[in-house]
Amino acid sequence: MPLFKRNPFGHILWIKKWLIRILGLISHGRYRRFNELQIEGSDVIRNLPEQNVLFISNHQTYFADVFAMFHVFNAALKGRDDNIKNVGYLWNPKLNIYYIAAGETMRSGLLPRIFAYTGSVSIERTWRSAGKNVNRQVKMSDISNIGKALNDGWVITFPQGTTTPFKPIRRGTAHIIKTYKPVVVPIVIDGFRRSFDKKGLMIKKRNVLQSMVIKEPLEIDYENESIESIVERIEYAIEQHQSFLKVLTPEQLKAQEEFIESRSFWGVDHKKKKE
Repeated sequence: MPLFKRNPFGHILWIKKWLIRILGLISHGRYRRFNELQIEGSDVIRNLPEQNVLFISNHQTYFADVFAMFHVFNAALKGRDDNIKNVGYLWNPKLNIYYIAAGETMRSGLLPRIFAYTGSVSIERTWRSAGKNVNRQVKMSDISNIGKALNDGWVITFPQGTTTPFKPIRRGTAHIIKTYKPVVVPIVIDGFRRSFDKKGLMIKKRNVLQSMVIKEPLEIDYENESIESIVERIEYAIEQHQSFLKVLTPEQLKAQEEFIESRSFWGVDHKKKKE
C-alpha cells in the first residue's frame, strides 16, 4: 500500500495541495488588488460532473490565464458567486484540475516545473518547437495522458495552441472531443494580455479590467458531427472566429445570432439536462 496518495500521473496529492495553496495566495492579488477580475458563469462550474469535463478557452498569457481559472473554479465550488473574495477557498482545492501545456514550456526552468506539478498535462507540439515551425506526428502517449486526465477530472485546454489572437483552432482538440466525449465548456477571457507580460508572471499594467466568461456546455453530436464542424463551433464559442475581427452591421449581427442559435453553439441548460 503506498505511503502517500497520488494522482494518475504519480504526483503526491498533499504536495500538489500545498503548491496550489501557496501559489494561489501569491497570485490572488493579481486578480483582486493590482487588477480586477470580472467573472460570469460561476453557476455553470457548480453544475458540472466530477470527471470528463474539457474547458476550451482563448489564450493570452502562458500562466496567468490558468492561475485565474484555478481561482475561479475553486471559488465557485465553495459557493462564491462570480467573485474570488477571501482566498480561503483554496485551503481544500479541487485536486483533479489539469491543463494542457507545451512540454518545452513546462521544462524551461525551475518555476515552470513547479507549476507543472499543480496539474500540467505536458504534450509535444506537432507544429512548433524551439521557436521554429515543425511538422511531426502526434505522440499517442500525449493523447493517452489527456484521456487519463479527463477520466480523473477536469482539463483546461487552449485549442489555438498560442497566445496570438485569431489563430486557427488546432484540429487535435476536435479529435479529443470525439474520442473521449467530454462535457465541453467554453471560456472567453480578456484583459490578461494588457495586464501581464507574455508569460503571465510579471504585472505589466495596473488597474486593468480582466474578464472571464464561462459559458454553458456545448451540445455536441459526438458520433455524427465532423471534425470541421466541431472546429468551427469552437471558434465561435471562444470568440476567435474571423467574424469577430470586424464591426458587423445590425443585419449581420442578427444573421450571426440566428446561425449560432440554429447550430446550438452555446449548448444546453446543463441543469435541465441532468433532470
